[in-house]
Amino acid sequence: MSVEKVALITAGGSGMGAAAARRLAKDGYAVAILSSSGKGEALAKELGGIGVTGSNQSQDDLQRVVELAVERWGRIDALVNSAGHGPRAPILELSDEDWHKGMEVYFLNAVRAARLVVPVMQKQGKGAIVNISTAWAFEPSDMFPTSAVMRSGLASFTKIFADTYAAQNIRMNNVLPGWIDSLPATDARRDSVPMQRYGKAEEVAGTVAFLLSDDAGYITGQNLRVDGGITRAI
Repeated sequence: MSVEKVALITAGGSGMGAAAARRLAKDGYAVAILSSSGKGEALAKELGGIGVTGSNQSQDDLQRVVELAVERWGRIDALVNSAGHGPRAPILELSDEDWHKGMEVYFLNAVRAARLVVPVMQKQGKGAIVNISTAWAFEPSDMFPTSAVMRSGLASFTKIFADTYAAQNIRMNNVLPGWIDSLPATDARRDSVPMQRYGKAEEVAGTVAFLLSDDAGYITGQNLRVDGGITRAI
């Protein structure tokens, strides 16, 4: 079965990943969702897509969802790399194992998926990838050490990717969310945001959808903050 556009969303069973899947389905994409819980399969069924229960830390699970999408629809136009949560502790109390786990959760998840999807996009002559990162990738917080460190590496990876694949019309960008309503809310966190509120997962999803669209066709290698002003580029 062939459709006009197809999106693959990893860690798409809940939170910002699920919001992105819903938005892209609304925008006319057929969606394939990988999630470590049954929520991804349920959401995919609701949206008329493909759901696979598995981990974005597993090459085999990622390969399975890519192959199912290509078998059913014949293409993959968009990839959204979302992620779960890695280890948190005071920075020198994190073990080597913790740091390696953080790399799996926040960095290699995107690298593995891109490695599988890009050959499909090359055959099509076009494709776009968005990684859901964090506002603290460039202004790190001790609350999220493995996330901040590994996602600053993801920013470098994205720039090198853009250098390599931009001429083939395959784009990659990062979205950097701040305090979003898919996270537990506290007054202190809300009050730290210049806009004085948590962001909505749907607002992140809207930004993801824009970066995947043809309207963003001249944007690649970028890191776009969606954080209510809590971090500001110089």
